[in-house]
Amino acid sequence: MTTARHQPAPGARSRSSPPLTQLTEAMYHARDLAMARMEAEADQLGADGIVAVRLAVEFREFGEHIAEFVAIGTAVKADEPGQWRNNKGQPFTSDLSGQDFWTLIRAGYAPLGMVMGTCVCHIAHRRIGALLGTTGRNVEIPEYTQALYNARELAMARMQAEAKELNAEGIVGATLDHHHHNWGSHTTEFFAIGTAIRPLRPDHVIERPQLVLPLDR
Repeated sequence: MTTARHQPAPGARSRSSPPLTQLTEAMYHARDLAMARMEAEADQLGADGIVAVRLAVEFREFGEHIAEFVAIGTAVKADEPGQWRNNKGQPFTSDLSGQDFWTLIRAGYAPLGMVMGTCVCHIAHRRIGALLGTTGRNVEIPEYTQALYNARELAMARMQAEAKELNAEGIVGATLDHHHHNWGSHTTEFFAIGTAIRPLRPDHVIERPQLVLPLDR
């Protein structure tokens, strides 16, 4: 499913590097809305879950700062009855590939749902004196380092909080990306996403890994 949303532009030049709360909430809400509409379609089909989910955002030409958020996946239904839905009564969602999904099931775990966290932050402009002091030198820029570190930590913590709400034991296939979109070089979004999982049964045993050698080299 898809949703289009107006994303306000960041403010003027700033000497601080705070998270941009309004823009962060807008990006998160739009993704969540697209996911919810996809889950509703799967529910109408009587599906147990959705696999190979892809969640994308594209800024369109039909309006400044208007973005389209798209969530797409394949609805699936189990051959045998079982408790595949999560603790919210919704079909599970997973961004794992078919092969990774099968590997997860064979290992004794089931997906609960995709979990995500985002943080849009503004990286402060440096003062002229600081710029001149580092000209021609290879030095760390501490204000940039700290701002990026804080934003990453916030995105990861928000993803973990979503997994906790689902009573998950862990998150697999997690990725942490950053996007500038069309906001300019000093504003960036860190986006963390993964699949929350739970054990299929208390006595599950993880299969012993097997050595695989490619024959085409």
